[in-house]
Amino acid sequence: MKLSTDLSVIQMPDTLRQFKASIFQALAHPTRIAIVEALRDGELSAGAIIERLGLEQANASQHLSILRTKQVVNSRKEGNQVFYSVRDPLLIDVLDIMRRYFQAHVEEAISMLQEIDRSDKERA
Repeated sequence: MKLSTDLSVIQMPDTLRQFKASIFQALAHPTRIAIVEALRDGELSAGAIIERLGLEQANASQHLSILRTKQVVNSRKEGNQVFYSVRDPLLIDVLDIMRRYFQAHVEEAISMLQEIDRSDKERA
């Protein structure tokens, strides 16, 4: 196998890993996840996002800026309002998968706690 082929195989996954890390960095704050989830059903104005999530305007602007920079959301200006939407609905699927992952592990933890509780009661 040629060395150039080996390098392309190594570099391509690294590029993909960098892309994935960039998206996860964009979502690495609960407020940004809440914003993306608020956009689940479609476009909202910045004001509607702020009101729906109970955010301060400056705080919301910071988070929306990060989401825009990382290309997680699209924005468009209409008059004096800015509207936001999720760039790709697949991201909503990723968040839904993360919810299922969380639920599976919570259920597992609850099951273990119940087993410990039963064991403690049997010993008493």
